[in-house]
Amino acid sequence: MKDAPPDSPGELRARALRLLARREHSRVELARKLAPRAASPGALESLLDSLEQKKQLSDERFAAERARVLSRKFGAARIRLDLKSKGIDSALADQFSAGGELERARTILQRKYRLPASTREERARRMRFLQSRGFAHETIRTLLSSDAEDEALIP
Repeated sequence: MKDAPPDSPGELRARALRLLARREHSRVELARKLAPRAASPGALESLLDSLEQKKQLSDERFAAERARVLSRKFGAARIRLDLKSKGIDSALADQFSAGGELERARTILQRKYRLPASTREERARRMRFLQSRGFAHETIRTLLSSDAEDEALIP
């Protein structure tokens, strides 16, 4: 691929649109994929600017979709880290990763474990599981302490 001649502006645009048709990309991600085929960095930047002006490329749309997909399995910290690694700025990553973390954690925990934790070791295992998924300590503590209260209410 290094020996191949660079794409013409039309070919580069077609390649970018094919990538965007498959799934949303961030500007940084798309630039990384197209850079080896671009004639110059200036040509690549002008193409990316053109795509953004025509609303064919949008970091906000990418961040919203990526956060929606990841929220099924991960907490806010893990989503924020993933978005930043894809080139999304911190403010936008914070905006789309926040919200509903307690409910997401509860849903994930209920999907994995059907019954409430009965021992301290089991509660610790669930805490480590949620921490590995990127949930905040306060969320985990709140969720698992409510499980402990539920267990106390069961006769």
